[in-house]
Amino acid sequence: MRIEDTDQKRFVEGAVESLLNTLKWAGLEYDEGPIKDGPHAPYVQSERTDLYRKYADELIQKKAAYRCFCTAERLEQMRAHQTEQKIAPKYDRHCLHISDTEIEKLLQEKKSFVIRQRIPETASGRDSVGWKDEIRGEVSFKYDSIDDQVLLKSDGFPTYHLANVVDDHLMEITHVIRGEEWLSSTPKHILLYRAFGWKEPSFAHLPLLLNRDRTKLSKRQGDVAVEDYIKKGYLPEAMINFIALLGWNPGGNETQEIFSLDELIEKFSMEKVHKAGAIFDLEKLDWVNLQWRKRKFDAEVGTASEKLLKLCDEFLPAEWKIDEDFLKRCLETIGEKIIKNPSEARAQLEFYFKKSVDVKPEIISNPKMKVDAQIAKTALTAATQALEKFDNFADQQSLKECLTKVIAGLGLKNGQVLWPIRVALTGEAFSPGAFEVLWALGKEKSVARLEKAIKIL
Repeated sequence: MRIEDTDQKRFVEGAVESLLNTLKWAGLEYDEGPIKDGPHAPYVQSERTDLYRKYADELIQKKAAYRCFCTAERLEQMRAHQTEQKIAPKYDRHCLHISDTEIEKLLQEKKSFVIRQRIPETASGRDSVGWKDEIRGEVSFKYDSIDDQVLLKSDGFPTYHLANVVDDHLMEITHVIRGEEWLSSTPKHILLYRAFGWKEPSFAHLPLLLNRDRTKLSKRQGDVAVEDYIKKGYLPEAMINFIALLGWNPGGNETQEIFSLDELIEKFSMEKVHKAGAIFDLEKLDWVNLQWRKRKFDAEVGTASEKLLKLCDEFLPAEWKIDEDFLKRCLETIGEKIIKNPSEARAQLEFYFKKSVDVKPEIISNPKMKVDAQIAKTALTAATQALEKFDNFADQQSLKECLTKVIAGLGLKNGQVLWPIRVALTGEAFSPGAFEVLWALGKEKSVARLEKAIKIL
C-alpha cells in the first residue's frame, strides 16, 4: 500500500484515513504500507522527495532529462499558438537547446525550473516504443507523438510519472494494473525504466467504467466513492463481488455470478479481462447485494421471522412489538424487502397496523386487470361471504383453495378477484399478495377490512 500524495494542490484532509478505513471495511489486507512498515518504507510519497530528486539528477546526467526554465506565460502562448495552428499540444523543446553555460547562469540567478523527460527521436533504429500489454496485447506509440513530460516540478515534488517509476522499481512491483486512460503514459514510463537500466514490470490496462449511457463514470451522474455505498448499507462482500465483475468474468460456460473473495482469488485471471468499457449498473449492484444479504440471512441461526425481526427491530415502533406473533407474521410477508433494506420495514408494514385502511376507488379499479367498481364489489362480496364461513386462516394453501372456488364460481379471472381483495386489505397499489395478507391479518381483521371496502364501493 503506497500513498501517492505528491500533487499537493489535490491534497484532501482525512483522505488517507478514509482510504485505509475503506480497505479495512472491505476486508482487503495489505502486507506492508502505512502503519505496517516493511522493507520498502516509507510508503508515503511526500516523505520520499529526496529520492526523486536524486533520480531526476541521474536522468539529467544521462541526457534522458533536462531542465526547463519556461515561464507559465511562455507555455500559455505556446499552447495558444499550437491550438491556432491545429497542432497537437506538446512542449516545443525550447529549453533542450540551451547551452550548459546559459543553464549555469540561470541556476546562479535562482531562476525557477522544472525537469522534463527527454523523449528520444529514435532508439535502436526504431521510431516507436512498444510493449505487450496483459489485456490489450501489442501496443506501440511513435516517439514523435510523446510529449517531454515534466518529471520534477518547480516546488521539488515529482509528478506521477517519475515517482511511480522510481517507487515501483524500488518496491519491487511486478505488475502495474490501472485504467486504460493511462495507456498513453506507459511509453514514457517504459522509456524511464530503460534510461535507468531497470527491468520493466508487466503492464495491464483495465477497461473504463461507464454509466448506462456509455459515458465515462463521473460524479455528475451518481456516486463514485465507496464511502457513498457504505453509507447506503451495501455489504463489503457485495461491493467486491460487483466490482470484480466490471470487465471480468470466469468465461467458458460458467454461469456463477456470486463470488466470495476466496473464490475470486481462485478463479481470477488477467486473460479473462475484457477490453471494452464496463457498465456500472446500479440495478446489478442491488441484485448482487440482495444475494449476499440472503446468504448472510440464511446462515444465521433462528426461525425466519426471528431473524427478520432482528434485522429491522431498531426501525419499528415499540407499540408494534406488543403482539409479537402478529408482527412476525407481517414480517414474513415482506421478508425479501427487509433483507434488501431493513430501514424500509416500517413503511412496508404500515398498512398492517392501521385501525382501518382507506380504499380509494381509483386504485381498486384497474383497467389492466379488467377491474371496475362493479366487478370489485361483486368479487369482494363473494370473497367475504366465503371467508366468513372459513376458519383455517393459519394455512395459506387452504386460503388459496377457498378463494379459487370463489373465482371459479364467479367466472372471473384470478386478477379480477385477487386485485380488489388485496387493495381492500391494504389500501395500497403495491403490497404482498392477497393470500399472504389474509394469513397475516387473520380472519377478524381481514373480514372487517373487506366489509368496509364493500361499503365504500
